[in-house]
Amino acid sequence: MSSFSYGHLGFTIVAAVIKIVFFMLVLGPGVASILTWLERRQSAMMQDRLGPNRANIGPVKAWGITHFLADALKFLFKEDFVPPKAHKFLFALAPILALAPALIVAAIIPFGPSLCWGHLGEHVPLGACSTPVRMQVARLDVGILFYFAIASLSVYGATLAGWASYNKWALMGGMRASSQMMSYEVTMGMAVLTMFLAYGTLEPGAMVEQQGGWPWQWGIVGIPHFISFVLFLTAAVAETKRTPFDIPEGEPEIIGYFVEYSGLRFGMFFLGEFIEIVFSSGLMVSIFLGGWRFPYDATLAASIPNALFVLIGFGAWFVKVFLFCSFQLLIRWSLPRFRPDQLMQLGWQRLLPVSIANVLLMAGWLLIRK
Repeated sequence: MSSFSYGHLGFTIVAAVIKIVFFMLVLGPGVASILTWLERRQSAMMQDRLGPNRANIGPVKAWGITHFLADALKFLFKEDFVPPKAHKFLFALAPILALAPALIVAAIIPFGPSLCWGHLGEHVPLGACSTPVRMQVARLDVGILFYFAIASLSVYGATLAGWASYNKWALMGGMRASSQMMSYEVTMGMAVLTMFLAYGTLEPGAMVEQQGGWPWQWGIVGIPHFISFVLFLTAAVAETKRTPFDIPEGEPEIIGYFVEYSGLRFGMFFLGEFIEIVFSSGLMVSIFLGGWRFPYDATLAASIPNALFVLIGFGAWFVKVFLFCSFQLLIRWSLPRFRPDQLMQLGWQRLLPVSIANVLLMAGWLLIRK
């Protein structure tokens, strides 16, 4: 093996470690922490009140953005109370099962164009690199199926949290959470099936490559495509248990499945919800909104250094994801909470039939095109 091959192999290993640490352990939790502050500021603006404006660091005020640091300190030093009759092992395991899947599913999300090893300072046209280092932790052919397989494990976190607490109200909250998440996963799967028919692949990176830089070249364009986008967005909001689908944890009226949790364990549930928002937004951007693609990206790739182009592509991806996250936060303060019967009726009697009909619509459209 040549020295160049050894160098490429070493760079690939180092790049894989950097991608895991940066994207899954730094970027995701970091953006999720900022979203906790953004939600408070956004709700304050919509309700005409001040919102967070304290927790300053010396003279630095920054609109109260340091509130999430104060929250982290509070979670770390708050008393970690465990109910005497709780199942100790499962009580401790539930927050991990709620947080870990949200981090693992990030592995398949492409967050930028490929780095070209050995040509970082050269102009490299799109698709012309012979030694690409993909801005994606894991490129799997099963792609989105991996997302469903891992994301569905978070159901166990909510269910075990309710059962292990030895609290009948927490148990009811856990049952509500499991029934809701399983119901809307079916609709999400059918929405993805429609896009699989359109792209011919389940790999998110390949989906991004098939889209163009202009908005009319993105995966959302087309009647079946747009219906799939709406279905996927609705199911994703329900999966993250956000308003109007927050019946499992509706604090003002209903006791949630984590009622017995405090301190850092509660913080893991809290952070896991926002991490799910970040990475579900990243997946929707990859499937429907072009991923890291942007106007004139092919022209720009051939006219600037490859390293700079990768940074610009990552910036385009990040802006799309952040705007999508902000939109999901906006929904919380715009819609009322569903009743349990309304939530189940929407999932099984409305969204599921529409998703099945949409699959048939896409299949018929592709058949006519041939």
